[in-house]
Amino acid sequence: MNITITFPDGKNHSYPVGISSGEIAKQISPALFKKSVAAKFNEKLLDLNVQLKHDGALEILTLDSDEGMQVLWHSTAHIMAHAVKKIFPEAQFGVGPAIENGFYYDIDIDTKLNQESLALIEKEMQAIIKGNTSFVRKEMTKEAAVQFFEANKDQYKLELIDGLEDEPSIYHEGDFTDLCRGPHIPSSSMIKAFKLLSIAGAYWRGDENNKMLQRIYGISFPKKNMLEEYLFYLEEAKKRDHRKLGKELDLFSFHPEGPGFVFWHPKGMKLYRTIENYLINKLDSYGYGEVKTPIILNDALWKKSGHWDNYKENMYFVDIDESNYAIKPMNCPGACLIYNSSMHSYRDLPLRLAEFGNVHRHERSGVLNGLFRVRQFTQDDAHIYCTPEQIQEEVIACIRFIEEVYKDFQFTEYHIELSTRPEKSIGSDEIWEKAENDLEAALKNSDIDFKLNPGDGAFYGPKIDFHVRDSLKRSWQLGTIQLDFSMPEKFDLEYIGSDGERHRPVMIHRAIFGSVERFIAQLIEHHGGRLPLWLSPIQAIVLPLSDEQMNYSEELYQKLKASGLNVEIDSRSEKIGYKIREAELRKIPYMLISGRKEVEANQISVRTNSDGDLGQMNLSQLLEKMKSEIQQKA
Repeated sequence: MNITITFPDGKNHSYPVGISSGEIAKQISPALFKKSVAAKFNEKLLDLNVQLKHDGALEILTLDSDEGMQVLWHSTAHIMAHAVKKIFPEAQFGVGPAIENGFYYDIDIDTKLNQESLALIEKEMQAIIKGNTSFVRKEMTKEAAVQFFEANKDQYKLELIDGLEDEPSIYHEGDFTDLCRGPHIPSSSMIKAFKLLSIAGAYWRGDENNKMLQRIYGISFPKKNMLEEYLFYLEEAKKRDHRKLGKELDLFSFHPEGPGFVFWHPKGMKLYRTIENYLINKLDSYGYGEVKTPIILNDALWKKSGHWDNYKENMYFVDIDESNYAIKPMNCPGACLIYNSSMHSYRDLPLRLAEFGNVHRHERSGVLNGLFRVRQFTQDDAHIYCTPEQIQEEVIACIRFIEEVYKDFQFTEYHIELSTRPEKSIGSDEIWEKAENDLEAALKNSDIDFKLNPGDGAFYGPKIDFHVRDSLKRSWQLGTIQLDFSMPEKFDLEYIGSDGERHRPVMIHRAIFGSVERFIAQLIEHHGGRLPLWLSPIQAIVLPLSDEQMNYSEELYQKLKASGLNVEIDSRSEKIGYKIREAELRKIPYMLISGRKEVEANQISVRTNSDGDLGQMNLSQLLEKMKSEIQQKA
């Protein structure tokens, strides 16, 4: 008896019942089998040795794919836990997932781990990997799993089992056993290079009321040179850390008086306003009107919008005149009130309302991360109200707008994900199906490649997310386009159609930067603090060689400033070499040196942070060069 297997290219092939995906991979190609780690059968992840007993769609996951690397990293986390258990037999384990880059495992032991501990664990891991151990899966009943982990005195696994809806499974790897749904690599020998990177504290299940566990982060690869490249980029990332550079460049700071709230300095505000004004100037050409809504609105609004039931734990509240109010976590309900302030005709649609809205969200202290994760930030929000027939055209226009902006900021590598209905959501099945189909059709009609991200939509609708890759090959989620049929229903939004009847508009939520703060963090790290001229808070600094050139330098400074450039003058009695080095450390794009020869020739010696000495120029040549660079956003 045979089964029919459908491959990703759409081709079908017949195989005997009970064949494993590993055997299929081996039949296709020994090379494919060698780098195979797991399989996806009818969208369910499986170990390579699982027998296939019915027809289905099969995808072999290899180490060349993101999902394949996730399997490798998850397996390495298990091996790390195995090593920890050998060194610290009393250890109990929380969770040990693969993450975007690598893995971690949360561990409960009395010993305070340090770098020496990591070296010991790495040595033990190397011995386990050399032993070429296999991962063996075993299905269990809940009762059997409870008995097993009670015998092992592992309270965290018992708590995890208690929360499972399905029957649990465990994996044996050598003499180590762990609760896990898998899948795992066939053998530990597939891990050719690994590194334990750091130790952090982590509350069990992210709850500050629970015990603090020790979290070990690590990374692994199937080739040694891949690890070397990763560690190189990791060191680069430390140098480019926006928190470090933000302090060095005097852009912003954080203070214990307001944890998670940004204090912007004058130079940081110049960068902030440059980015904000750039987008504001583009809004008109794309048909947007700019609006502003209050930061505090009463709780009745948030109950009406659905945020009260679906987002309350992330909100801040305040009492005013003995009534309950909330500090807005999102701008959309305010935009709906603006829409409803007057009656609209189909001729008014699409109505595009843009807002740089200041929002507040309650983030746990443990997840705060510089500008990347804050409690107060500005969203470059827009809410587009349109007819159902206008959805695709508007979504495509949003995509083009986002692409144009990212090109100007030199973000040329990104991928797009379509995120579908999450478990916690509002709206009917019919509404969600239509919304998801509309977004998918817009992407396909634009010939845009995208990845499906099931269950990660907003609670009110599906979304298209832009994940931007920076110069260190890291991916960040920035722009988003979200389709919402539910909020217009909740706010009873209407327009008069061409038939004279009342109809419900569709609401599109659109953000390009996402969060201005987060976008600035990514910009700083992408450019290593050496921002393009048009973005730099200080675009040039005038460096007089001595006091004799001070008057000439001051005159040059005033002319550059009058031309609209952000410029400074260093009038200190320091050697020119010292001034240049300091200007380079401050990442100032242009250094303009004035000595006796420059004064006599009525010129200036030009040096840039990127290209070094450019020789002498007169003022008009310098201005033409700088303004051309700014205009081209080079």
